[in-house]
Amino acid sequence: TSLRTLQDWVVRPQLRNVPGVTEVNTIGGYVKQIHVTPRPERLMAYGLSFRDLLEAVARNNANVGAGYIERHGEQVLVRVPGRLADEDDVRRVVVGHHAGVPVRIAEVAEVGIGSELRTGAATENGEEVVLGTVFMLMGENSRAVSQRVSAKLADVNRTLPAGVSTRTLYDRNDLVARTIATVERNLVEGALLVIAVLFLLLGNARAAFLTALVIPLSMLLTFAGMARFGISANLMSLGALDFGLIVDGAVIIVENCIRRLSGAQHEKGGPLPLSERLEVVAEATREVVRPSVFGVTIILIVYVPILALSGVEGKMFHPMALTVIFALLAALVLSVTFVPAAIALALGGRVAERESAIMRVARRGYSVVLDRALLRPGLVLPLAALLVVGSLALGSRMGREFIPSLDEGDVALHALRIPGTSLSQAVDMQKALETALRGLPEVAGTFTKIGTGEVANDPMPPSVADGFVIMKPRDAWPDPRKPKATLVSEIEEAVARLPGNNYEFTQPIEMRFNELIAGVRSDVAVKTFGDDLDRLRLAGDAIAEVLARVPGAADVKAEPVEGLPFLEVEVDRTALARLGLDLEAVQETVRIAVGGEVAGQLFEGDRRFDVVVRLPEALRTDPRAMEQIPIALPASAGERQYVPLGAVAELALRTGPNQVSREDGKRRVVVTANVRGRDIGSFVAEAEERIRAGVVLPPGYWTTWGGQFEQLQSATRRLRIVVPLALVLILALLASVFGSLRHALLVFSGVPLAWTGGVLALWLRGIPLSISAGVGFIALSGVAVLNGVVMLSFVNQLRHEGMVLSEALRSGALVRLRPVMMTALVASLGFVPMALARGAGAEVQRPLATVVIGGILSSTVLTLIVLPVLYQWSESRRPSRGSGRA
Repeated sequence: TSLRTLQDWVVRPQLRNVPGVTEVNTIGGYVKQIHVTPRPERLMAYGLSFRDLLEAVARNNANVGAGYIERHGEQVLVRVPGRLADEDDVRRVVVGHHAGVPVRIAEVAEVGIGSELRTGAATENGEEVVLGTVFMLMGENSRAVSQRVSAKLADVNRTLPAGVSTRTLYDRNDLVARTIATVERNLVEGALLVIAVLFLLLGNARAAFLTALVIPLSMLLTFAGMARFGISANLMSLGALDFGLIVDGAVIIVENCIRRLSGAQHEKGGPLPLSERLEVVAEATREVVRPSVFGVTIILIVYVPILALSGVEGKMFHPMALTVIFALLAALVLSVTFVPAAIALALGGRVAERESAIMRVARRGYSVVLDRALLRPGLVLPLAALLVVGSLALGSRMGREFIPSLDEGDVALHALRIPGTSLSQAVDMQKALETALRGLPEVAGTFTKIGTGEVANDPMPPSVADGFVIMKPRDAWPDPRKPKATLVSEIEEAVARLPGNNYEFTQPIEMRFNELIAGVRSDVAVKTFGDDLDRLRLAGDAIAEVLARVPGAADVKAEPVEGLPFLEVEVDRTALARLGLDLEAVQETVRIAVGGEVAGQLFEGDRRFDVVVRLPEALRTDPRAMEQIPIALPASAGERQYVPLGAVAELALRTGPNQVSREDGKRRVVVTANVRGRDIGSFVAEAEERIRAGVVLPPGYWTTWGGQFEQLQSATRRLRIVVPLALVLILALLASVFGSLRHALLVFSGVPLAWTGGVLALWLRGIPLSISAGVGFIALSGVAVLNGVVMLSFVNQLRHEGMVLSEALRSGALVRLRPVMMTALVASLGFVPMALARGAGAEVQRPLATVVIGGILSSTVLTLIVLPVLYQWSESRRPSRGSGRA
């Protein structure tokens, strides 16, 4: 009781004043109360009732103001104090009179310190504790609020008595910090790889340095945009940033500027003055600025479908799309302003278009492959089409999930016990469970919330407990390489020895996430709707039995809808009528006697404690004693008469509904399951088929799926509409670039071949399709056409200058080999750290990075080999227009 009092009146008031905190919900301990526990026989002896006690305390526990008087020029307030100060004051309160003598509370009841009928408890490492959960104000930054609360706790501890302290058991800021560290490491490593490629392939250190400067400058502008729109730096907002994509436009412009400056110096025979350099650079920029700007614009457009996502998926992926858009816009502005000017100013000496050894080898090999491909269009084009068809077939067979599960490090252990398990019994069982968990060498500690806290934001019966198993850092494990799934299996094996418990294993934030978006804590849920609870229960049990046999199913549970014990007071209305009683009088007496009723409050400084009237604990927990509760008969001229409760009612133990759940106005029962070792999409597909074949529902009953699969379906439906619209918009932009739908379709053909590489990369790594992978495919659609735009624009320019088709194709492809290779390499290498990362949050980035890397590799092959063959085949089928022009 003392710990709970400190929590309620010392700790919580200080934490609630922390900026960004909206509530501190407490569970555990005992709320202090002043109990007035009457003896029924004494009440009857003095002709009193439970209601008399309540009214007596209420009438004698108030301060009253009586205005003021003026006296000798002073205004004097008049008050009549009457607050009860302590238990002795309560004992002295007069309840009534008997034979002309006042009857005080002390003569009919015991008065002492007690505790509320609590609905929840908390334990830590096998001991009861008082637990407070700090709730953040919506829209606040979780990391900043967590840091402020942690700092405040240090101040709070200085205000507590000796031997009492508060400490943080779970801080989600730890996970945030670890995921941010993963993102930072990936971005730094990606930037270093991109810069290394620039220095290796550009052949000019100063030009490579100026191109690399686009990365920090664009990030500064990106962070400014994020701050303006209130987007925090986190795993999702920074998870799709690729410095390779950011410098793509600058690479194309810098490469062309170096080539033109080198040619101009060669013609003049020496370095160029600044005015001529500016002129050459401006002309070189104009040559490629149109395809570069349109290419980046197309990449921007493909992120529009992500902005069209709504609900949970929209909340998750909107920051990612906006951050990428800010970064690309910043890089685009820098590429057409800062980069050309810096190149003209910095490259004042002799500029030689030196090719690195890598580029020389690549150019020789590419020349041979290109010549052979142009001679065999009948082999190249069907092979490309076969790859696309094969990838579509492969993609249709791949698994699906909403988003990859992020390894939080800790484990949430949901313990389920028989409905009706008392709180004290649940606490004892939980202590044994936590003691068993502490025996595992990887476990740093455990804590649990049992039942419902003070604020019922997460209502649970005492038979349900939310346990949190906090793990040590991996380097402190006996085997740091042990997979998380193996550890969960060991935990499951350790707790399975304890009788009376069922378990669900998940992760702390994942559990809340699932519960908030779908109303269930597990990965998937089968919801059965109908009218009759018994039929719903039978249907739920049948579905659970089928679901448990599906490979990958774990922690399969049917929602308990019955089995809760009730002590029902069944009133005999005939007896009531005979005695002149009404039902309300009986109900009120039972409510006060057993449940207790607040009669007022006692103050200790600013602390307030309820004064509660109810039977002594020994009587209120004994059904036989409850039958003797005196029910006062209607007042008559003589002494008050009583009848025992047993004379007008029967007390019977019954089993009733444990809970009645509704959704959209209909009763429903939920069967939940976690999915391990396979993707959610294929699991649900197989489970649906088995349920249809093995479970027959009554007429008027139906099932739906919930959990993460529900969000996957929602996002998929929206993307099926928005993505085709974005692709049509890309095609329209390509047509405006080339002034030809035919050429636009040629470049647009890069999208399906890029997707081929993305699908194949996912399949090779065993990664299922997800919304994260879908974002990768969306980004890939824009990247795939960028190099095609650059190459085809140059080929068309050469043909416009009078070059014949075959020569223009070969010359254009070889000249554009370096920018195409560079943009492909920097874009793919920028994602390599994300694809290979193993830190916290890497699971979310891995599908996106894998798709982009695989897709860029395949789209580069298209641009360098298939696109020239397609272009030759397309142009050769057109009537000759003279001079070889298109």
